Amino acid sequence: MTPPSSSRDRVLGRVRRALADAPEAPEVSRDYLVSHTPDDPATVLGLLHENLADYRAGVHRSTRQGLAALIGELLAGHGARSVVVPPGLPGDWLTGSDARQRFDDVPLTPEELDSVDAVVTGCALAVAETGTVVLDAGPGQGRRALTLVPDVHICVVDARTQVVASLPQALPRLDPTRPSTWISGPSATSDIELDRVEGVHGPRTLEVVLVVD
Repeated sequence: MTPPSSSRDRVLGRVRRALADAPEAPEVSRDYLVSHTPDDPATVLGLLHENLADYRAGVHRSTRQGLAALIGELLAGHGARSVVVPPGLPGDWLTGSDARQRFDDVPLTPEELDSVDAVVTGCALAVAETGTVVLDAGPGQGRRALTLVPDVHICVVDARTQVVASLPQALPRLDPTRPSTWISGPSATSDIELDRVEGVHGPRTLEVVLVVD
């Protein structure tokens, strides 16, 4: 005996019958530009800097040797007395800060995260045309909660290897099986009168450090 069909089966059956004689879909042209930015590292980095700042992120440039001192200055400038350290974060990045380090090797509870003032992370990529930094939970980036709960996020970008011009250039370099977080400026929202409020769904302050050599 044939089991009675469900409403879903009946609807899908009608769709299949309606499409049975439909012509094949035309080929979709894929000859669009991969990037709208000149293929020049200085131009791409400048565009990233400009768009990050436009999204109200703090943007700083540093040498590798001066990175720890700059991170220390940023943490002190925000009055951060404690900082989350994701697994795999280079140990020398925080040598310029006196803030108490809270390691997330054993995941901190939501209450513990909420009591920490700041987090310092690396990133997977940064996209110049959209002013976006991308984290994929790799070494030095940590789980997503680390960049959503503390009020200050300092993100370090290697300008030589981690900056791309566009989204089409970024996506092939990311592992689609990894959880990714795309950040364009500090967390913010606006009400019906367009009054902007920052820090609603994540950190109120985003500081991006571009390491240039």
